[in-house]
Amino acid sequence: MSSKQQPVTQALLARAHSPDTANRLFTDKIQHRTLHLRPSSPPPTNDRDARRRARQKALEQRKKALKPKPLSARQRRKLGLYDVPKEGQKYAIYEPLHSLWLGYIREILGNEIYTGGTGAAAKLASADFHGAEVEVVRSGCVSRVGIKGIVIKDSRFVFEIITKRNQIKTVPKEGTIFRIVVPAKDGEEKDGAAGQEGGHKNEEEQDAQAGGGGTGKFVFELLGEQFQYRPADRATKKFKTHFLKDL
Repeated sequence: MSSKQQPVTQALLARAHSPDTANRLFTDKIQHRTLHLRPSSPPPTNDRDARRRARQKALEQRKKALKPKPLSARQRRKLGLYDVPKEGQKYAIYEPLHSLWLGYIREILGNEIYTGGTGAAAKLASADFHGAEVEVVRSGCVSRVGIKGIVIKDSRFVFEIITKRNQIKTVPKEGTIFRIVVPAKDGEEKDGAAGQEGGHKNEEEQDAQAGGGGTGKFVFELLGEQFQYRPADRATKKFKTHFLKDL
């Protein structure tokens, strides 16, 4: 058989192999090989399955359209969701919140409100300070020293404080030390308050020394620069004690 009468594939094999080998390869691997025209195509479907899939897809799209998307941070700021309305900028409105916070912090501290120490410091580091009455005792900006009021917003980098003059002050945490006074119990003095010497200091706060023994007050200070976390993040964060050269 001449090369012109041979199939193209067999002619190509004859160039690389002997005639017997070329015939064997062509017969075993090419001539009787099954040719799959569409091996990866899905099986044919009927109209009923197509309609069912179309209904499911339409239902999923409808559910997705009915579910409202959460607002982005930019949209929330644009709508003023974080702004305190003018009629709400009154110190008297937040005094009940401060009373609730005092009960909350006393419950967290327990008996450590009289002794302080590392246990109290760890609890204060993870506490929420919305409603706490704070006072700026040290700051890189001298004009901020002396600001005192109730915390109405505790964000990552700032405290928003409302003063007794019904003014909202935004105080950055960086470079600022805040003092907080917690009465040991309403209308009752307790010995061994946090005014004793040896107040604990760590990277988040230091227990300040009170003016004298038997004052019945637990006084501590927050180092704002080491406190730049959101309340939700502080609740699960474990702080490590280390030396702070700024103190």
